[in-house]
Amino acid sequence: MMLAIPDILTPDEARMFRLELEQTAWSDGRASAGALAGRVKDNQQLADDNPLAARLGGLILERLARSERFMQAALPLKVLPPRFNRYVGGGAYGDHVDSAVLSVPGAPLRLRGDLSATVFFSDPEDYDGGELVIDSGLGETRVKLPAGHMVLYSARTVHRVTPVTRGARFAAFFWIESMVRQGDRRAMLLDLDEAIGSLRADTPDHPAVLRLTGLYHNLLREWADT
Repeated sequence: MMLAIPDILTPDEARMFRLELEQTAWSDGRASAGALAGRVKDNQQLADDNPLAARLGGLILERLARSERFMQAALPLKVLPPRFNRYVGGGAYGDHVDSAVLSVPGAPLRLRGDLSATVFFSDPEDYDGGELVIDSGLGETRVKLPAGHMVLYSARTVHRVTPVTRGARFAAFFWIESMVRQGDRRAMLLDLDEAIGSLRADTPDHPAVLRLTGLYHNLLREWADT
C-alpha cells in the first residue's frame, strides 16, 4: 500500500519548518545508516539530539494524531520520532530497504518498521530531482509531493531518492509499527472503513451501517496486536 496524505502541515507550517531547517547545522546522513545503506546514502540529517529535531518532530506527531486519514490507514501502535534530512548539491540515496526493527533514540524501546513515511517541506518547483522512487515489485512509483503533504508506504519495499540537481529538498522521515502487521489486512480494513463512511454519509440510518461497523471492529479485534 502506498498512500499520499495531504495537509499534514499547512503551507505556512511547512514554510516555517523549512526556514528553521535552513538555518540549523546538519550532519552527514551516513552516520545513521547501516553498512549496506551507507554505501548508497549521500544526504544530510539533523542529529537525534538536536533540540530543533525534537521540537519539530513533536509538532508532526501532534498533527498525525489529529489526521483521521493517517489513523485509518496506518492503525498505528508506535511511531518513531521523526527525523529530518536535506538533499542538496547532487545528494541522493540509492536503492535500499529500511531496517525491520528500529530503536527509539534515548529510550529502551524498539519498534517493528511496518510502514515508512516522508513529510515534504519543499514544494516540487523549489528543486529538481529528489523524487522518492518506490518499487512495489509490480513497478516503480515516483513521489514528489507539495510541501506539507505526506506519503505512507510499506517499509518492505526497495526505494530510493534521486539526485537533487537544483535547490534543496527538506523532509521528515519516520517509521510506524501498526497494530495490524500484514499490509493486505490493513488495506482491507481501510477499504471497509471508507465504504462505511460513504454509506453513512449517504444513508446514515441504513441498518447495514451498524452491521458493517461491527464487522470492521471484529476484524480489527481479530487481527490487531496491542
